[in-house]
Amino acid sequence: MTREDKQQFTRRISQANPTELTVILYEMLLCYLEDAKGALVQKEDVALHAAAQSVRGCLNELLNSLHMEYAPAAELYRLYMFCIRRLALGEYRRDADILGEIERVIRPLRDAYQSIAHKNTAGAVMNNSQAVYAGLTYGREALTENMADQGANRGMLV
Repeated sequence: MTREDKQQFTRRISQANPTELTVILYEMLLCYLEDAKGALVQKEDVALHAAAQSVRGCLNELLNSLHMEYAPAAELYRLYMFCIRRLALGEYRRDADILGEIERVIRPLRDAYQSIAHKNTAGAVMNNSQAVYAGLTYGREALTENMADQGANRGMLV
């Protein structure tokens, strides 16, 4: 995952509602999965292990966010556990096809959550985060984002 990807995910997380956070987590997982596949192609074991750890971290976060009292949670739990087992096997065998199975499970879930994210009327999970306005300044080649309202109301309130 590039530095720009991390900055974009960080910005999106600060503005996201609970459903959008799940979409972002799926997208991060898919991005790390692509990193793992790239490491396999380049035969870089350290990079493969780091990417697999990141994928595993995303899957663990998805597991921990499940509310088991609701109907689809048990099915999602089984899918996430399947992905964790396939990730371990794919990393051990260094097999991109096995990692592709994880992508085939996660991508439809991401698409489903993305299609309902706009229906969640809850506000952003993070309160007192900076407002980001794109397009206020721009250069010839790139758009620059401006962080507005940098007053005393930023950060966590206790």
